[in-house]
Amino acid sequence: MPAYMIVNLEVKDPVAFDQYKSRTGPLIVKHGGEFLVRGGKLTVLEGDWKPGRVVIVRFPDAAAAQAFYDDPEYKPLIALRQRAAKTDLVVVEGA
Repeated sequence: MPAYMIVNLEVKDPVAFDQYKSRTGPLIVKHGGEFLVRGGKLTVLEGDWKPGRVVIVRFPDAAAAQAFYDDPEYKPLIALRQRAAKTDLVVVEGA
């Protein structure tokens, strides 16, 4: 069953965040991930949620999403992202 990594970011340091983005894509592909949404215009139709930059990545399954997150190559990038942006990140299984 596919799993979707949904990320909401409030970018604080655009230069550092660009470094993060450029190095993360190949790791996502390595784990079978595919970007479905990578920023872009959004419209809130209901509720109080005020997302910043939204990213959605589809993985073959939750295990692949977890393997990406746990990849030793990704660990320093997590630290870079956390310095560059406030992040909410979840993985949800779906169709």
